[in-house]
Formats: sequence, C-alpha cells, structure tokens
Amino acid sequence: MDLSDLYSERILEIAGNQPIPGRLADADASARKVSRVCGSTIEVDIKVRDGTIIGYGHEIQACALGQTSAAIVATHVIGTPAAEFRRVREEMTAMLKADGPPPGGEKWEDLRYLEPVRDYRPRHTSTLLVFEAVCAALDQIEAGRTDA
Repeated sequence: MDLSDLYSERILEIAGNQPIPGRLADADASARKVSRVCGSTIEVDIKVRDGTIIGYGHEIQACALGQTSAAIVATHVIGTPAAEFRRVREEMTAMLKADGPPPGGEKWEDLRYLEPVRDYRPRHTSTLLVFEAVCAALDQIEAGRTDA
C-alpha cells in the first residue's frame, strides 16, 4: 500500500465534514496532547456526570488522520460512559499496534476506516491523539474525585 492509499476517500470525507465543537468554557477537565512525530496538536475539554461524558469540545491542528479520529469522537462521545471510551481507546491502540480488530459498537464503526494506519507506524500518534487527550482529561476528573 502506498502512503497516498492511506488517505481514502472516506477518510478525507470524514475529516472534511467534521463537526467543529470549539472549546467548552465550563469544562470539568481539559487536556492537550502533541505528536512529537508530526506536530499535530489537540486540546480537548470534557464535562462528566455520573461517569458519562455530557460535554465535549476540542481545538485541533492535525493531518487528515488525526482530524478523522477527532471528528468521529466529536460526533459520538457525548453520552458515552467513561469506561466505554477507555475501552474504545484500548481497542484503537490494539488495532494499530497489535493487529486487533476495529473498535466494536455501532456508534464507533467509522473507526474501521483508520485500520490501514496500522501499516504506517509514524501515523499512529496523530490517529490516537484525541483518544489520549480525552483519557487524560478523564484521569484528571477521576484524580480529583479521589482526592476529594
């Protein structure tokens, strides 16, 4: 597979039509992640109630792969229990790094379009950036509850 094959028509369509949620002014937690490989960045804000993500915002500067991941997350993250989101991150990581299947669940099915990224290790970080950022924000919230 040639690198240009990685950017399928569907990847470019998702990235080009992504929701642009902006930042949340009243977030429970925020996290910023940067890919040292390509310079992609994302800042996410989340609100969580009773273990479920009820608010999400982001600002992103990334390649089409990072934008695609972020678009899928922005479309489906609200209403997602934190434990489910962490599972999706684990499944995405396994898909890219351990030849695992794409994440399960109907709402996450578009993540399958990112499966060819597994053959391009330098693109793993930008593809996973949104998942790492959301989980870092969830970690902040959980640490706050533990310390309270």
